[in-house]
Parts: sequence; C-alpha cells; structure tokens
Amino acid sequence: MLSKSNLSLFAYVAFAVAILLVPVMVGGDAFLLNKFSRYIALGIVAVALSLSWGYGGILNLGQGAGFGLGAYAMAMHLKLLASVSNPGGLPDFMRWNNVDSVPLFWQPFHSLGISILVGIGLPALVAAIVGLFIFRARIAGVFVAIITLALLVVINLLFIDQQRYTGGFNGITDLAMFSVGSFTVDPYSTDFYYMTAGCLIAVLLFGLYVVRSKFGLVLQAIRGDAERVRYFGYDVAAYQTIAFTLSAAIAGIAGMLYAMVLEFASPTFMSVSLSLSIVIWCAVGGRQSLVAAAAGAILVNAMQGTLSEQFLDTAQLLLGGIFVLVVLFMPRGIGGVVEDVVDRLVGARRAVQPVEPAEGAEETRSADGGEHREART
Repeated sequence: MLSKSNLSLFAYVAFAVAILLVPVMVGGDAFLLNKFSRYIALGIVAVALSLSWGYGGILNLGQGAGFGLGAYAMAMHLKLLASVSNPGGLPDFMRWNNVDSVPLFWQPFHSLGISILVGIGLPALVAAIVGLFIFRARIAGVFVAIITLALLVVINLLFIDQQRYTGGFNGITDLAMFSVGSFTVDPYSTDFYYMTAGCLIAVLLFGLYVVRSKFGLVLQAIRGDAERVRYFGYDVAAYQTIAFTLSAAIAGIAGMLYAMVLEFASPTFMSVSLSLSIVIWCAVGGRQSLVAAAAGAILVNAMQGTLSEQFLDTAQLLLGGIFVLVVLFMPRGIGGVVEDVVDRLVGARRAVQPVEPAEGAEETRSADGGEHREART
C-alpha cells in the first residue's frame, strides 16, 4: 500500500543503491572515485547536522568542531604510521619545530582502535559538556548558534596556536594510507569508496532508527514546543544534550573519513566557512530528512566542483544565486518539495479509490430515478 512511511523507506533504499552504483557509473576512474568519496564524507556531516537541527531544532553553527576533531584524531594515527622510518618515529613537522620526541598525548594514536575511539568520543565528550551548560540553562534559538560558533573559533585558534604539535596553519600532511593489519586501502580505490559509502549507509540507518524511536518523537516534539514537552514531565535538556552529542559523534566519523580521503588534516576543517557551508547543504537538501540532507551535501559539492571547472571566475557567484533561489522558492529544501509531491500523489490515490458499499446495504431506485441505499433488516 502506498504510504508516506513506505515511500520514505524507498527513498533511503534508492539513495543507498545510487551511491553503491557510482563506481560502475564512473567506470572505476580513480580520480572520480576519490572525489565522490569526499562528497560522501561531507554527506555524513550533513546528516549529523540534520539530526540536531532538523529534528531537534538545535542550530549548531559549530558543527565543524566535531568534524575537525575527528579528522585530526585519524590524521595523528596516519602520520605516526608515515613517520615510522624517521628517527624516533618523530613526525617531520615536529622536527622542524624543534620537538625532540613524540609527545606523550600522541603516543596512544599508534593504535588504530584508540584513534577511532578518540575520533568519535572526543567530539561527543566536548558536545556533552557544552550541551549540559547550554540546555540546562534553557538557552535556545540564535543564542545556541552564537555559542557554538564561538566554540568553533576557539578550537580552531587553539589548533593553529599549537603549531609544534598540530602543524599550525599547514595542519598534518603527508599521511599514510589507512590500513588494518596487512590490509591497506588506497583513497583512490574502489574499496575505499565502498568503505566510505558503507559508513554513510550505516549512519543513515542509525539515524533513521533514532528519529523513529520514542526518543526521536520526543525530540521532534521539543523542536515544536519545548515548554509544552517540559510540562508533560520530560527532561528536555537531557534529550537536547543527547541529540547534540550524537550529532557531534557522527561529525567525528565524517571528519576521520575526510582526512583519509584528502590525506591531510588542517584548521580549515574547523573553519567558520565550512561550518556555514554545512548549514547550507542541509537547507538545500532539506534539514528535516536525513537522506535529503546527505543528498543535498553531495549535490551542492558536485555542483560546486563542476561549476568551478566550467566557470572559473564566476562559479561562486552562480552557486550563490542558486542558494538564494532555493531559499526563496523551496524554503524546506529539495526534500520538502519531494514530500509535497508525494503528499499530493497519496491524496490523489486515496481520492480516486471507489467507496465500497457498507455490508448489509442494497441499492434501490427511487420513484424519480435516483439511486439510494437501504440497509437490509
């Protein structure tokens, strides 16, 4: 039976199939595979923002903070792998900054498991601490956006300032390829693309489970009217903090993949411009749909790459014009337009369905030729 729920699941399945077919469509081209892997990593961070903003009503302008922390966690591990042949295993940028040995806080990053745990756990921990202060104080709306933006700037400046340990403006470059045991994954390979696509699909499935659970329903109610939900006895601050934390953890996953794709991590991953771009991707795709947010991120970045190649000098102007048109004529994004079309189709289908006569009713004809139904006794 045609329903919004079934069509929503179909959209997720269709999107998953589409991204899994990309290697076939590009003919295994290494450059295009790497490019689409980058788009997918950015799609994951858009899903992260959709979870907190689209479903929880929490506009996080500092989404790049979790993204950057995840990227640096993976970059530190891969840099240590690339520095095995150096004296003392010391990364090159540390030698240039007169560091004598690998710092103590770098040592755990020799382990891939710890690096992944930090890449997910550190953004989540920072978000949980900040979220507790923000939401327990019942701060909402634009003030949350300002606080998260300020936090992003602080973290960005901290990484730039600690040049001896983070590489400063240049970041951490010349990373080794991602490897698990003896298995190494080239970021330009089909295997790496499928690993990235698999992460996006897993994140979407997890997000879908969250938003359709009781937690997700309460979170959407909080988005609509937090005071009313609080009146019914729910701990609104706890729900908001959990959503904020989950969003940061997912952003950390995206950051780790992004560092592997580009083979470096830099403070630009935590820049204001990137964080604002994530908001734009969600707005274009549709922030109240996880799959639409991911599709919006992939679509916008693909358009940006294509326009930059075709219109070198005016690419940003054209892209800005497209964003303005989307905001003016599609305020709920592309996903909102698709949802409206689906609603009309479902409504039209129900309208044309014949009405079955009630059981026990028979059709008779009145004296004037009109038809009416009588119930049999």
